[in-house]
Amino acid sequence: MTNPGRESPTNSSADDSIQQPQPHHRPVRSFVIRSARMTRAQRRAFDLHWPEYGIDPGDSQLNYTELFYRDAPTYLEIGFGMGQSLAAMARMRPDDNFIGVDVCKPGVGSVIAAAKSAELTNLRIIEGDAVELLRQRINSQSLSGVYIFFPDPWPKRRHQKRRLIQTPFVELVCSRLQPGGVLHVATDWQDYAEQIERLLSGSELLTNCAADSPYSPRPDYRSLTKYEARGQRLGHGVWDLIYRKN
Repeated sequence: MTNPGRESPTNSSADDSIQQPQPHHRPVRSFVIRSARMTRAQRRAFDLHWPEYGIDPGDSQLNYTELFYRDAPTYLEIGFGMGQSLAAMARMRPDDNFIGVDVCKPGVGSVIAAAKSAELTNLRIIEGDAVELLRQRINSQSLSGVYIFFPDPWPKRRHQKRRLIQTPFVELVCSRLQPGGVLHVATDWQDYAEQIERLLSGSELLTNCAADSPYSPRPDYRSLTKYEARGQRLGHGVWDLIYRKN
């Protein structure tokens, strides 16, 4: 998510090293936190409305009923950037709950502002590492879906070990999905799409939702971003991979 024109000024995916790091070794991360100043509007939204939309740091298991004051299917978006797609999904699907996680503070402020403007009650935000969240705070088989839209492709070969979508990460996500839960990844880098397709299609835990192709058409709930629309005008491809947990 660090490519020019993407929603977030920083990479907003998460740690792709699921194994605990060995002593004296730093874990491989798929994100780099760069300094980015919040605008006045983002800072104001964060300061005023974090108690309403934010989930404070901690290691306790999340109770969705307590967070949303209801029982409803709950979906997690990893790396929401500036949050336009996440807020749009929450508006479009009021009967579902949404949790977004990202390391980008301006993006956190932006999506909180959008949520408050739309008076959304089905959206909560976490600022932090998605892998730590999945490991520590998401209950087994509790999510109806996980969305990862345009994770950083780390295009240089020497950096591809930083890509988020790796076997241990997929296994972690699957452990948090309910049977029938959906994993949806979208990318505009063809070689990354091909790598993800090989990985997901080779998993015994997942079944491809596409009938006649490895890739699915963009569903209505994933809004078309300005960056994506510009890429399409230039002839760039976007690949959606939607798999269901067995």
